[in-house]
Amino acid sequence: MKLTTAGESHGRALVGIIEGLPSNLAIDTSFINAMLALRQSGYGRGGRQKIERDEINIISGVRGGLTLGSPLAFEIVNRDYENWKFCMSPERDADLTARRLTKVRPGHADLTGMIKYGQSDARNILERASARETAVRVAAGAIAMCYLRELGVSISGYVKSVCGIEDGAEHCFNELPSARQHPLFMLDSCAEERAMALIDELKERGDTAGGVVEVRVHGLKSGFGSCMQYTTKLDAVLCAALMSVQAIKGVEVGLGFAGASLPGSRVHDAIYSKDGKLCRITNNAGGIEGGMSNGEDIVLRAAMKPIPTLMSGLDTVDMSTGLPARAAGERSDVAAICACEIIAESVVATALAGVVAERLGGDNIEEVKERYSRLP
Repeated sequence: MKLTTAGESHGRALVGIIEGLPSNLAIDTSFINAMLALRQSGYGRGGRQKIERDEINIISGVRGGLTLGSPLAFEIVNRDYENWKFCMSPERDADLTARRLTKVRPGHADLTGMIKYGQSDARNILERASARETAVRVAAGAIAMCYLRELGVSISGYVKSVCGIEDGAEHCFNELPSARQHPLFMLDSCAEERAMALIDELKERGDTAGGVVEVRVHGLKSGFGSCMQYTTKLDAVLCAALMSVQAIKGVEVGLGFAGASLPGSRVHDAIYSKDGKLCRITNNAGGIEGGMSNGEDIVLRAAMKPIPTLMSGLDTVDMSTGLPARAAGERSDVAAICACEIIAESVVATALAGVVAERLGGDNIEEVKERYSRLP
């Protein structure tokens, strides 16, 4: 199973193509659109989210709500394109001098991209490097969730911390979906109130915030992933998916970095036999041992850096003159941690669906389900 994306932030549309889906899989467009709406929600978002109302438009690969087994192609139209068409059009009459960006923004792909691709205008880099691209990955992730749900596998998450303000409580999987009813997707109301107050303060200062999101996978049987080749280890695959998301700078599995400061007796999950079945009381491994799922919930956390475009601007250089300058604001979000949580769930779903499909195969969804049911 493979996802390919295309499109620019202010271009005509964002496009995705998914190869490898089995036939007869029910595609729930209302669920996909709900996930796209969640990506645009959350406390601290800016004005762009009021312009765009993302919805999926399936172009091919689905008939009557069921997949055909052929590549599924879809688009998400950029409504703001009409305001940018004069300079973002693919036609030769596009005004390439308009809305140029040469005061490269620290923390973005602007400078490195200009150098790598031989561009004098960072617009030719930032439009593709933009986190707007993640709308496609959320739509694809929702489709992957439709696939995984057929096997009884669920994915959910919440915001663990915002700019150092942490939800330190332990939450069971069934609690996680309720996080979406909160402004910051945090389950600890006290921590959330403090985080919202901090976001307000940062907004007044023209500053931004990052945070940590936690994603869990529930119901996956053991044996997905492999210890036989480094490229097929499940934790490597899932962590790579999370690290591919714009602004993610750290990923951990289970106990993660905290385990490095503890003795082994407090880290490794002891194995017991109960009623003829093997079980674990703890899940410090985060559901993955030796690069393979072990049947416990998979627990992943991703650290999102603060949004690098500050309304107050950062020191930089104007590449057109070589002189010191102040970076301009290209967006006005103070925090996009809720969007990050939805995106994290989505990319985990897409990556995991690929791993599952590789092991099970199957040309139609009933064949996939039958093969999964035979696994121990």
